[in-house]
Amino acid sequence: MANTKSAIKRIRRIARQTTVNRARKSKFKNAIKKMNLLIDSKKKQEALKFLPKLNSELMRVAKTGLVKRKNASRNVSRITKKISAL
Repeated sequence: MANTKSAIKRIRRIARQTTVNRARKSKFKNAIKKMNLLIDSKKKQEALKFLPKLNSELMRVAKTGLVKRKNASRNVSRITKKISAL
């Protein structure tokens, strides 16, 4: 257990940050799942409308360091490719 004042403060800060990161990550995963559902059900117009929101969400998560930037870019690229193939 932490025994210095600064270590106790860091534990509190980490706990707060963990909840924020979990929320961001679940939002990001849900956005990808929603897009995959749209693609699977072959709703091209809805998928195209949702693409900027998904891109924004992915880049926000990448910017905060939750996932790596190239990972987010790769996801966007693959999803865009799937939409254009519809």
